[in-house]
Amino acid sequence: MDSTPLVGIIVLNYNGAHCLEACLTSLRALTYQNFFVLVVDNDSRDGSSELAQAHFPEYSFLKNSANLGFAAGMNVGIREALKRKAERFWLLNNDARVTAESLSLLVEESRKGGLLSPVIREASGQPWFEKGAVSFLRMRATHVTPTWRERRADSYESEFVTGCALLITKDVVAKIGYLDEQFFLYYEDADYSFRARKAGFPVLVVPKALVYHDEQSRWNSTKLYHLVLSGLIFFDKQASFWQKPYLALYGTIRRVKNRFDLLRSKEGARDVRRAYYHFSHDRSTDHITHFR
Repeated sequence: MDSTPLVGIIVLNYNGAHCLEACLTSLRALTYQNFFVLVVDNDSRDGSSELAQAHFPEYSFLKNSANLGFAAGMNVGIREALKRKAERFWLLNNDARVTAESLSLLVEESRKGGLLSPVIREASGQPWFEKGAVSFLRMRATHVTPTWRERRADSYESEFVTGCALLITKDVVAKIGYLDEQFFLYYEDADYSFRARKAGFPVLVVPKALVYHDEQSRWNSTKLYHLVLSGLIFFDKQASFWQKPYLALYGTIRRVKNRFDLLRSKEGARDVRRAYYHFSHDRSTDHITHFR
């Protein structure tokens, strides 16, 4: 196997004036040499894409005509990277900052195939993602703490890995295809991880590889809406035959709770209600117009 496969690094940008430059600058320090960078812009309106093009002429830039969301935006980049003969695809948020050895370590472990993530820390140094777990009982995908032994391994299994800094091998794309564009924001990474695992690929965290995640976006009603909607889509899609009756009951209980929250004018209740409505009636609308 080629020890230095060509890596297409795909940075998805949406109004990243506060963070994109730091992300792209960090890529210049990578010790791994066989890569190219594609910056896919989801129709930003803050000038961040134009500024980056002026400051980083060695990178390639693609601009979408609308904000397509995470999955569809990244798929644009993956397709272009395939045309350029990439054998690995490293998906990066625009607020991620990579460390010099991170890609080398991920590529080294990618000989095992599948999906791989570095350990991701906040700017403060606190862990943001080290391992993922999915609870069908509570309908949640959460970040959890690995064991002492796992932290000292070359890599370890995770139920899912985050899309913040996700390395995908070409074999995975060839077998299971692209990210599911039903997911505008959130849960597309958990869904892709589950699909990869079902197809027999490992889903791994490489603890010696480190990326920083400088998330500066604030929690708002739009994000709550997409988190709830994407969670409903994910658990409906990935639940087994035996889990579906329980999830139907659990969903009913959550809807009843939402009605009480509406009566009490609880913050976010209308966004949760809107998510339930679009999950049941029409998932094709309301995504882009409410994201700006």
